[in-house]
Amino acid sequence: MTDRLNSFFQQDADIAWEPTEPGVKRKIMAYGEDLMVVRVVFEAGAVGKPHRHPHRQACYVESGVFDVTIDGQTQRLTAGDTFFVPSDLVHGVTAVEAGQLIDSFTPMRTEFL
Repeated sequence: MTDRLNSFFQQDADIAWEPTEPGVKRKIMAYGEDLMVVRVVFEAGAVGKPHRHPHRQACYVESGVFDVTIDGQTQRLTAGDTFFVPSDLVHGVTAVEAGQLIDSFTPMRTEFL
């Protein structure tokens, strides 16, 4: 995957899905040293368990319904909504309905590679 580091264009069909947790899979869509975009698909009821990381994260709810918890606060978000996670705050999601999230991280998540 590191061969894509300097590529300008990615084709969705060329990127393999990677399972992460039960009912959850992701594709790393684009990245460079200071930014990464990741597509994450959740089956209904799937959980992105609470975690933290030093990266700042912005997320767009492409489809579905999610209960999103950030630093102990939970909100239900639907398609078109967004959320932002500052560095090192505990956060996680539960898919109330199946859906997709588009995550952006700065800097990139090298551990995903």
